[in-house]
Amino acid sequence: MMYSEKVIDHFSNPRNVGEIPDADGVGEVGNAKCGDIMKMYLKIVDDVIIDVKFRTFGCGAAVATSSIATEMILGKTVDEALQLTNKAVADALGGLPPVKMHCSLLAEEAVKAAILDYKKRRGLFIDDSLAVCEGCCDACYHKQDDEEVHEE
Repeated sequence: MMYSEKVIDHFSNPRNVGEIPDADGVGEVGNAKCGDIMKMYLKIVDDVIIDVKFRTFGCGAAVATSSIATEMILGKTVDEALQLTNKAVADALGGLPPVKMHCSLLAEEAVKAAILDYKKRRGLFIDDSLAVCEGCCDACYHKQDDEEVHEE
């Protein structure tokens, strides 16, 4: 399995590691199959992400995708951060091996989970675009009204 120099750099020297004690939004996601867990903390002022930290338990790709995702959303508005995709995360790292693409999806979902938490805490409108996977596997399953929905 080959990793780009950027993946190795973000794994060896991760950016924005830690916690924000008074975070405005906190999101945690995990992948039951591989055991990766990501927790993202956001500090938001005037709808702009002024600080972001993460804690990740997982493989090197999980750490690298968390790290690059924090760099990609820092200084962005909440709406801009919501546009983050797993493909953009993987591309920013110079690509990921196919078996590690789930890590970029977790990074995207951790950001969205933290934004969802931020919006819930403030009683802001929440739309369906903030649906966060409740447990990735080979094919994501989302719980909706006590019914499993399979997405391919």
